[in-house]
Amino acid sequence: MSEKVKNTKASIGGQALIEGVMMNGPKGAALSVRHTDGHIITETTEVKHIKDKIKFLGFPFIRGIVNFIESMTVGYKSLMRSAELSGQLDAEEETEEMSKLDKWLNSHLGPKAVTAITLVCSVFVVALCVLLFFYAPTYLVDIIDKYLLHGAISEFHPFFEGIIKMIIVVCYMLAVSQMKDIKRVFMYHGAEHKSIFCYEKGKPLTVENVRECKRFHPRCGTSFIFIVLIVNVVVSSLIVLLFPVLNSPELRLIWTVVKIFAILPLVTGISYEFIRYAGRHDNVFTKILSAPGLWMQRITTKEPTDDMIEVAIASIKAVIDELPEEKTE
Repeated sequence: MSEKVKNTKASIGGQALIEGVMMNGPKGAALSVRHTDGHIITETTEVKHIKDKIKFLGFPFIRGIVNFIESMTVGYKSLMRSAELSGQLDAEEETEEMSKLDKWLNSHLGPKAVTAITLVCSVFVVALCVLLFFYAPTYLVDIIDKYLLHGAISEFHPFFEGIIKMIIVVCYMLAVSQMKDIKRVFMYHGAEHKSIFCYEKGKPLTVENVRECKRFHPRCGTSFIFIVLIVNVVVSSLIVLLFPVLNSPELRLIWTVVKIFAILPLVTGISYEFIRYAGRHDNVFTKILSAPGLWMQRITTKEPTDDMIEVAIASIKAVIDELPEEKTE
C-alpha cells in the first residue's frame, strides 16, 4: 500500500454540531448530520462574505472581528439546523410538551408578551456573560489588591485580570464537558479536527486515515479564545502603562466599556492574524503561543467513533476538490 502524501495548507474550517459537523471550504459550506435512523444527511450552501462586497473589511486586522461575527452567526444557524436534521426534535413527547407550553403562554399572555419574554431572556444572558467575563475579573482583582495585598499589584491589574478570565474559561469548559450531550459534540469536534488534518496532509479521506490523525489543531476556536485572552492582557497592559489614570477604581466602569467596544475588536483582529499564521507555520514562536489553546483542546475535543468520522468526512468532501484515491501496488 502506498500513498501520495503532500502537505496541503488550505482554508478549511469547521464546527462540531448536534450529531454532525459543519465545514467551510473552497466550494462553500456543508453541514453533515447523522440522522436517528442511521443515514447521513448533507446540505450544502453558498457562502457569501460581507468582505466580498465591502473590500476594506477583508484587510488584515479588520477581517478578524468581521469573520468572528460571521462565524458566530453561521455557527448558531448550523447548530439549530443540525438539531432538526438529526431528528432530535422529532420526539413526540417533546413536541407535545412544547406545544402545550406554547399554547399556554399564548393563551394567557399573548404572542407579543411571549416575544417580549424571549427578548428579556436574551438580554439577561448577554448581561450575565458581560458580568462574568468582564466585570467580575476586574472587581475581583480590585478587592484582592485593596484588602489583601494593599495595592501591591495595582500596576499589574490587567495581567492578573487576564489570569482570572482564563481560570473562569477553563472552569466553564470543564463544567459543560461533563454534560452528556456536550460530550458527544466534543467527540464530533475531534472528528472535525482529524478529518481536516488528514486533508491537509494530502491523504485520502478514509476512516482509517482520519483515525490516525491528531485531534488538536492550532486553528481551532478553542485556541483562538486563549490567544484572544493572551493578546488582551498584552494590549490592556500597554494601554494602562501609557495612560495610568485608566487604572484608577473611579474609572473602572468607563475602562470596562472601552475594553468591550474598542480594545476587544482590536485584540480579535490581532488574534485572528496569529491563528492564520500559526495554521500555516510550525516554529518555536507559534508553538509557545498555541500551547495553551492546544492544551484546552484536551477538554473541548474527544476521540470520535468511526461513525462520527464518517460524518466529518462527508462534510469535508462536500466542500473540497476530490483527493487521489489510495492505490494498491
